[in-house]
Amino acid sequence: MTSIDGAVFRRQLKSDLTRAVEARGVWIVDAAGKRFIDGSGGPLVVNVGHGREEIAAAVAEQIRRCDYVHPTMFTGASVEALARRLADKAPRGIQRFYFMTSGSEAVETAVKLARQIHLERGQPQRYRTISRWKSYHGLTLGALAVTGRTTFRTPFAPMLPENHHIPAPYCYRCPYGLTYPNCGLRCADALEEAIWNLGPQTVSAFLAETVSGATIACVVPPPGYLQRIREICDRYGVLLILDEVFCGLGRTGHWFAAEHFDVVPDLVTLGKGLSGGTAALSAVGVQRDHFETIRGGSGAFMHGGTYSHHLVACAAANAVLDIFEAEDLVTRVAETGPRLGAMLRQRLGDHPRVGDIRGLGFMWGVELVADRDSRRPFPRADQVTEKLYHRLYDDGVLLYKSTGLAGLDGDAMVVGPPFVATDDDLEQIVEALGRAVVAELGS
Repeated sequence: MTSIDGAVFRRQLKSDLTRAVEARGVWIVDAAGKRFIDGSGGPLVVNVGHGREEIAAAVAEQIRRCDYVHPTMFTGASVEALARRLADKAPRGIQRFYFMTSGSEAVETAVKLARQIHLERGQPQRYRTISRWKSYHGLTLGALAVTGRTTFRTPFAPMLPENHHIPAPYCYRCPYGLTYPNCGLRCADALEEAIWNLGPQTVSAFLAETVSGATIACVVPPPGYLQRIREICDRYGVLLILDEVFCGLGRTGHWFAAEHFDVVPDLVTLGKGLSGGTAALSAVGVQRDHFETIRGGSGAFMHGGTYSHHLVACAAANAVLDIFEAEDLVTRVAETGPRLGAMLRQRLGDHPRVGDIRGLGFMWGVELVADRDSRRPFPRADQVTEKLYHRLYDDGVLLYKSTGLAGLDGDAMVVGPPFVATDDDLEQIVEALGRAVVAELGS
């Protein structure tokens, strides 16, 4: 019996899936014994490598000692330790962390927390959240409402609460047809226009990925963009939420991606790599002053979950941080990331179907185009990304797909290996991608 004939309701229903049976380091092995090099850590989740015995031991010990307590009844050492460790590494003033299970939940937590902060301040009229087109913040209804990916939104649009979106800082496909730096950061000023049009007194928060994720394949905002955004938020009393579920916790070569831009958010979300992919865990960090506003007001955050602040998941995350520190993995990403970018540019930068290569640390996007001069994308019907993915899969290399970068069209591949990948591993990944591009799109 194949997996498609079983009892599992999977996301994709028209093709079968290979059964994975083992994973170690950067390698995954299927039931037939075929080895795959994990060039994207799944969806950029696996950061310290697969099969870490340290994490398994920490989780097993936590389950033996105390497996579950409800977060309104008890706290636990693993939760307290993880919050303190994250606070010690977070941007200035981020001193409290609220733990959930998924990135979607973290985003909804942050949006609701921003709303309650305004309520505690006597500003109940502030309820609107502004985010960006071409963003990804999750697929639950609240997170989907602030997500800017059209194909995910359209089927459920009638069910989504009101939210406003502005263009992303996507210089390769500037929505205003301008060129940095002569653009004057027009895309950042769009936030101020949106605040004016909605009414400054009604806007609660602006939510943005610090470095864009898979939806537009690792776009890094231009210099000055996030500083301008911070200034606009401060001018109008709008809280800045930076979503680092995808790009945080060392992925860019800093513990928090915001450090690259010298910007401090009011709230920040984490997820994916927080537990190295071993347990469902996400987090929201909040500025001390905002936390004190709630503690000194109602004294309770009107939010929660059965599996929030989970002892076992937090034990896994503490073990991940132990590995980070023992192996100095953030420094490794900072030092090796530019080499990974250089490898990609050397192998693919001159290819006539490669439009742009961008990224930071261990997250890089390679955008494919039908015409390089005009930046014309391939039609979505051509399924270029999917063809590249399957060719790489057959070659034993896993990368992450990115589509819909130019309206509904557009194709890219995302490279984001575990931080323990060696230079030889990186070269193997890059060479395989180069072969796949030539085989599918010509030389």
